[in-house]
Amino acid sequence: MKKILVIILVAFVIIQFFPIDKTNAPLNPGMDFLKIKNTKPEIAKLINTSCYDCHSDETKYPWYSSIAPTSWWLKNHVTEGRKHLNFSIFSTYEPERQIHKMEECVEMLEKHEMPLESYYVGHQDAKLTDLQRKELITYFKREIEETKFKIK
Repeated sequence: MKKILVIILVAFVIIQFFPIDKTNAPLNPGMDFLKIKNTKPEIAKLINTSCYDCHSDETKYPWYSSIAPTSWWLKNHVTEGRKHLNFSIFSTYEPERQIHKMEECVEMLEKHEMPLESYYVGHQDAKLTDLQRKELITYFKREIEETKFKIK
């Protein structure tokens, strides 16, 4: 038993030498969702607090992001989140894709699938009330209609 614990401890120490890359891409405010949609401050705060760590190039890595293997798991979530939707480069999406991404936001909010439950562990402020969810859903639906109107 002692030997197994020593092996686990040594393995844990060794994996600390393989840190994640915490570099965020340079920001261009002209491409950011909140800026191009001229989002009201109270809605922008909700989106920023509940979405931007995983779905933008403004990730704020918490202290535990320096400890492997948690850091690897976290980095994977951020990479996957940005792959599905990156608010920092939203203006680069074609209008049809923008509409689709906002429709997905509505769907994820309605199904309570976003933010992820696991995100709340270190980010209690990201937890949305039913009212906040409703406000965001209404906001995204309005933006969908405005975007559809602009492309007609």
